[in-house]
Amino acid sequence: MKKVKVAILGSGNIGTDLMLKLSRSPILELTTMIGIDAESDGLKKAAEHGYEVITTGIDGFLERPELADIIFDATSAKAHIYHDEVLRKAGKKVIDMTPAAIGPIVVPPVNLDEHLDADNINLITCGGQATIPIIHAVHQVQSVEYGEIVSTISSKSAGPGTRANIDEFTQTTTRGIVEVGGAKRGKAIILLNPAEPPILMRNTIHIQVEEEAKTEEITASIREMEKEVQSYVPGYRLRQEPIFDGKDITVFVEVEGVGDYLPTYSGNLDIMTASSVKMAEEWAKHKVANIPV
Repeated sequence: MKKVKVAILGSGNIGTDLMLKLSRSPILELTTMIGIDAESDGLKKAAEHGYEVITTGIDGFLERPELADIIFDATSAKAHIYHDEVLRKAGKKVIDMTPAAIGPIVVPPVNLDEHLDADNINLITCGGQATIPIIHAVHQVQSVEYGEIVSTISSKSAGPGTRANIDEFTQTTTRGIVEVGGAKRGKAIILLNPAEPPILMRNTIHIQVEEEAKTEEITASIREMEKEVQSYVPGYRLRQEPIFDGKDITVFVEVEGVGDYLPTYSGNLDIMTASSVKMAEEWAKHKVANIPV
């Protein structure tokens, strides 16, 4: 199939890692990196790789909208509000990698197919992408009364965007636990760990089901979901078997990055960029399949 042109808005850690992943996509053609700091490492690397570089932000891209059909927004939740408005008017598809959550919230192995016709897709947060699949896996077996997640990431892997969006992280992830994961109630916590050497991304997921947990069925469902996520995030894995105590279930998930831009401890970045590529590729397939011949 003919490749679909895409652009990255934001030249920080996430945008730069995403650039390297997109270079391997058989479906997406990265054409442009958009930023506001001409001296940023991301824009410099984009120029080195031969991509179009725009240093005047979204307004600079809007002067040349033919450069891309899908835009990855890797800036901040507050900035995305304006980006969404102008990109909708320009007729562009937007994958929101901030916690703004203006469009429908999506976790690829859970509800990707439900939103292929949307103009703006939100990928929640790194913690949401790592933990909501597990909550949903349990929900497929038994009703989930409560889901609580604690995502711990290395302080070194948390850039300015992540640090500026802590409040949005907790709010959007909590919403995703309920709306996508299927829990009746939810809570999300993020911790930045300054340990040296840096730790891998670790997620603790506490789940309470309505009745005595069906241990074998739930374990099988969780393991199947682990494989689905691993199909696009190879470093995603359970650290041990789920722990059961009556109605309570505890699951520990670790995410190791593939090391495209930052070291492998930055699994929080890796799961966001890998999820966004997965979403965009499915969007591109859907678009091509629905183009009149």
